[in-house]
Amino acid sequence: MLKFISRLLVSLMLVAVMIQGAAAAELKDVIDTLEQGYRVLTDLQTDFTQRTTIAAMKREERGGGELLMKKPAGANAMFRFDYTKPKQQIISNGKTVWYYLPDNKQVMVMDMAAMFQGGNGVALNYLAGMGSVSRDFTISFAGDGRDKKGNYLLNLVPKKPTQALARLQLTIASRAVERFLVERKPVEPFPILSSVVYDQLGNRTAMDYSRVKVNRGIGNSRFTFKVPAGVEVIKNR
Repeated sequence: MLKFISRLLVSLMLVAVMIQGAAAAELKDVIDTLEQGYRVLTDLQTDFTQRTTIAAMKREERGGGELLMKKPAGANAMFRFDYTKPKQQIISNGKTVWYYLPDNKQVMVMDMAAMFQGGNGVALNYLAGMGSVSRDFTISFAGDGRDKKGNYLLNLVPKKPTQALARLQLTIASRAVERFLVERKPVEPFPILSSVVYDQLGNRTAMDYSRVKVNRGIGNSRFTFKVPAGVEVIKNR
């Protein structure tokens, strides 16, 4: 009975915080929701849609698929992007990266360290939870700080900008922040609804995430690639 009453009180507090949506959270609360959530994130599976805008050509390219990510203890994060459009795969076991183009019957193989040399891995470090956004970025609210649905908008400028990453914008779910404020512990390990990466040339890549599943125990075998017969291997080391 005591446990039931305790849960009921927490639920009522959550409702009260949601009703008081006009009382926006402080910037530190939103950052803490994000960072502390990532500390308890071990793996991630989510659908995504992607829109890349090429500034010089005023052209937009669209794509999408499924993203898998895993954070093994004491090792680099592993990831897998399975694009359904355009059809391609980008897979890493934390050491090697495979970039597979089935229509071209080619797979490019490279060391993960070489792929992200020169600081271009800061965005991946954030995505994989290996870094701290407050350490790597100068963070502020974007615009009024919230979108039309009340979710929080963060603007992140890397302290060491690279050609590939000039600015990062994140949309953080308001429900995740509200629950964090009530319970003072991470409840949603992946509170990101969308991300937008801007490079130094003004190009932008926006990704929206849906059907998010976390900490399901994804096997390591999902993060390796077996070269199909007849596929050309191009090594870049």
